[in-house]
Amino acid sequence: MLRLTDLRKTFGRVVAVDGLSFEVGRGEILGLLGPNGAGKTTTVNLAIGLLEPDSGSVELDGGGRPSDLATRRRMGIAPQTLALYEDMAGEANLRFFARMYGLSGNRLAERVAEVLDMVGLTERRGDRVSTYSGGMKRRLNLAAALVHDPDLLLLDEPTVGVDPQSRSAILDRIRDLARLGKTAVYCTHYMEEAQRICDRVAILDRGRLLALDAVDNLIAAHGGKSVVHAVFADRELRVDTDEPLAELRRLESEGDLIRFSLDRPDLESVFLALTGRHLRD
Repeated sequence: MLRLTDLRKTFGRVVAVDGLSFEVGRGEILGLLGPNGAGKTTTVNLAIGLLEPDSGSVELDGGGRPSDLATRRRMGIAPQTLALYEDMAGEANLRFFARMYGLSGNRLAERVAEVLDMVGLTERRGDRVSTYSGGMKRRLNLAAALVHDPDLLLLDEPTVGVDPQSRSAILDRIRDLARLGKTAVYCTHYMEEAQRICDRVAILDRGRLLALDAVDNLIAAHGGKSVVHAVFADRELRVDTDEPLAELRRLESEGDLIRFSLDRPDLESVFLALTGRHLRD
């Protein structure tokens, strides 16, 4: 559905995207993870044609360029910065965006009603967006990306700053859309979100692709060992191991094991192993 080939984008002396290439299949949710400044938002902006690459190419579904109007009609974006008119009602926002994509008449009314229901805002459709909670605004932001029924969604931190209920609802809707054949590129800082809904995850840093695979494969390749923490009557032990169950049986045989805990590697382990632990601005 989406192919990025050897993309490069600089801003002065800052290299934001550096030779980036990957493909996203139809019906796939691809997660983009990376520290601050890794190039995630620039990658999304290149994919939708908001920015022109210095070199390389973006193609949709075998040939369409994001600068082509017909190609853009097949894309929907939910940007990290809310793209909503706060003095307008939620429904009025969606009708406006739908008209910009060429919808009118019964089709426009149907799609607005469908996406309002999808994001749980039907009862608040006539209220000004300025009266919405943060979670409601995020859900409306997603609805605006969906109102024209696009084939490809590009979602940049769509759950930042929302309550757990809204976050769960947004993730469920994205997963539902993938089951219907929609494709999504999902940028997030939340490892548990990527692990929950993404078919594959791409980890970026300094504009380069460090790894791209299914979550389980990334953990197996880069997550490191499990850690067994065992407490005995007279001592405590922390053991790194590839065989935690066998290690526990060995520790039990050594004496009076009071309690133990097991830390298995996860996507956060992979992320830190690949990008480092130092702070980023």
